[in-house]
Amino acid sequence: MARYTGPKTKIARKFGEAIFGDDKSFEKRNYPPGQHGNNRRRGKKSEYAIQLMEKQKAKYTYGILERQFSNMFKKATRAQGITGEVLLQLCESRLDNVVFRMGIAPTRSAARQFVSHRHITVNGELVNIPSYQLKAGDVVGVREKSKSLQAIQDSLANSSNVYEWITWNNETKQGTFVSVPGRIQIPENINEQFIVELYSK
Repeated sequence: MARYTGPKTKIARKFGEAIFGDDKSFEKRNYPPGQHGNNRRRGKKSEYAIQLMEKQKAKYTYGILERQFSNMFKKATRAQGITGEVLLQLCESRLDNVVFRMGIAPTRSAARQFVSHRHITVNGELVNIPSYQLKAGDVVGVREKSKSLQAIQDSLANSSNVYEWITWNNETKQGTFVSVPGRIQIPENINEQFIVELYSK
């Protein structure tokens, strides 16, 4: 199973924001990585560099590797609607992302692990594919045997995020993917137009 396993704070510092969630190390050193840190002179970035950085940020944020991300972009170009918006909607509709949004897991990487370790069901069936694309109306839940897992209980207890396109029932440990979110409902700080421009070259 391919995923990024390198240093996360270093990546967050590169983009200047905590894209992997709360990070005490990033808060202490929220300047670019490297030997000279803040003192290094940084020239004006080229258009290509800005576009590439935006793509990298999206990939790291959602935990998707290059080939998978490229395939998602091709799928987005074939779909109706604005390509950049559809791309983000495809990212948001992934099972691991929805598990994270519902508060079942504290981070996307933890959500990915819960899915691949068979703790999550979709419409009552076990699904262990993190990239599984959900459709409007799909019911995501915690498997009966996994409801007592301390990691899941702690995450749900600390979760306070509410999204209009997701419902969650803490009693049954189930939630509904009500609809694909509109761009305005996606909180990630990503300029999807730069990604479209990069892939269009």
